[in-house]
Amino acid sequence: MKRTLPIIIVLLAIVLVWYAAAIGMNAQWQNDVYRRADITNVPATQFIIDTWNQEKPVLPTAHQVFGELWNSTALVAPNKPRSLIFHAWVTFSATALGFVMGSLLGIALAVMIVHNEAMNRSLMPWIVASQTIPILALAPLIVVIGFNIFTGTMGIPTDPARLMSKAIISAYLSFFPVAVGMVKGLRSPEAIQLDLMHTYSASANQTFWKLRWPAAMPYLFASLKVGVAASLVGAIVGELPTGAVAGLGARLLAGSYYSQTIQIWAALFAASILAALLVIAVGIVERLVNRAMGARPA
Repeated sequence: MKRTLPIIIVLLAIVLVWYAAAIGMNAQWQNDVYRRADITNVPATQFIIDTWNQEKPVLPTAHQVFGELWNSTALVAPNKPRSLIFHAWVTFSATALGFVMGSLLGIALAVMIVHNEAMNRSLMPWIVASQTIPILALAPLIVVIGFNIFTGTMGIPTDPARLMSKAIISAYLSFFPVAVGMVKGLRSPEAIQLDLMHTYSASANQTFWKLRWPAAMPYLFASLKVGVAASLVGAIVGELPTGAVAGLGARLLAGSYYSQTIQIWAALFAASILAALLVIAVGIVERLVNRAMGARPA
């Protein structure tokens, strides 16, 4: 109870601020509705209830958002385009593929940087510089190039072309934290530990697998948790310039076209839930790996 009480208090505070903000942000539109209908002397309680239940509010309330989440998940078949589960699966597919690609690339770059000083001097500055380019500016270029490569034409892109284009954007965002974290992890063994491996006449491969790699595991999984969240953001951003009709990004775009703010917020919450599940999945893998390596549970 001592652990959950602070969480409950914070959640209640957020909900109270949320509903209070909804009154202020939706008040102008509600006053316009009353004026057009020639309605006057509306009780304060009725006014508040009306601001909390508008069809297209500026700021939807919690019960509207979670009602839309329920209606678009539990009450719709998951294979239908109206289902958020359907859109979440499309986004997850690109996220998972991009995360795997980005993680492998980040680990490979880290290994080269740690074992080769020339690679360290030449690659590391470019890796850092790559993250200064805004992804919103880079995503359309990657999408166009991806369509050309995977379809061979500038015509209508196929589903694999869309998937690979989004996966590349996800990989672009996810490889950086993995690369930086693994460089730190592979360099974490102390000099006395490396000297001990030399004393045992260990080869470079043995030093890597027996010392550097196990020492890098905490850094790797911490970076993977950041990378999987960044990969999800990349997949959603990648859906925006592709003209996609499926995916959480496409759901957000459709909601903005038709001013469906409740739909937008429901998609945002669905993306947050998906991100949390992905981070939890990485944490479960971390615990399994630590147990297999004989590490004591924290």
